[in-house]
Amino acid sequence: MTEPLWAWFAFIAFVLVMLAIDLGVFQRKAHVVKVQEAALWTATWVTLSVILGGVFYWWLGSEKAIQYITGYVLEWSLSVDNIFVFVLVFTYFKVPFKYQQRVLLWGIIGALVLRGLMIVIGAALIEQFSWVLYLFGGFLLITGLRMLFSKGDDDKNLDDNPAIRLVRRLIPISTEYDGQRFFTVKDGVRMATPLLLALVVIEFTDLIFAVDSIPAIFAITTDPFIVFTASIMAVLGLRSMYFLLAHVVHRFVYLQTGLAFVLVYIGVKMLLLDVVHIPALVSLAVIVSVLAVSVVASLVWGKPQVPAQQETPPPADG
Repeated sequence: MTEPLWAWFAFIAFVLVMLAIDLGVFQRKAHVVKVQEAALWTATWVTLSVILGGVFYWWLGSEKAIQYITGYVLEWSLSVDNIFVFVLVFTYFKVPFKYQQRVLLWGIIGALVLRGLMIVIGAALIEQFSWVLYLFGGFLLITGLRMLFSKGDDDKNLDDNPAIRLVRRLIPISTEYDGQRFFTVKDGVRMATPLLLALVVIEFTDLIFAVDSIPAIFAITTDPFIVFTASIMAVLGLRSMYFLLAHVVHRFVYLQTGLAFVLVYIGVKMLLLDVVHIPALVSLAVIVSVLAVSVVASLVWGKPQVPAQQETPPPADG
């Protein structure tokens, strides 16, 4: 670990302050997040992320700064795939738009803790067993190829989700919402609301995505501090990005193909790390180019795939 311990505490303190501001100021009342508000917060998070890159350039040098920016762009682009799932989950559970921000906020808080633990474990494994990088590379290569040739089965019934089945076994589920509460009392019985089910699915989904994205960023750098800051900054901006892109994300029909190519590239890069050294700046150029091509191709030639709307709320139990 090259960075001092105070840098870790300073960054974590910054994250906690920003979350406190979000909870205490902007989350006091449930409200529909408008595009203007989402755009402002998205721009704020991107700006803060770029400023942090500038700090790293001044403090740690150009190489670390480039690794951070590359890792951030990689994590940010992979997190866009989460938005497709968010749209599906909120549609399936018919979550009122003004309550979606509460689910995403707590979902992201959980994701921050989860990713932090995964990064610490991953860094420790790499430090003790360098061959773990080859396992990561092989896993990413296989994942990218599976994404590339998948049939797009994301619209399956969410009742089959193992996280939902577990919650239903542990606690009774109400069929109705109670404002933005995760729990309610009905006929003297404490029950979870469908809002909690939506949160559980989102947390479970982020766990699945983190299994891909955390090994991917270790291909850019094995410095745990750079990995941690880049990943966390990308996740912090995910909620505002959802509200900005939720209504248009279905137009990016080739984005998953682009992300698949990125994962394949990262996987091959990790498998060849002892054969050829690919600078972080080259990886940044490849990632940005692939994503740009996939977005442009989607807008020019793609046929939007609008998620199917649910006619009735999903059953809460059974």
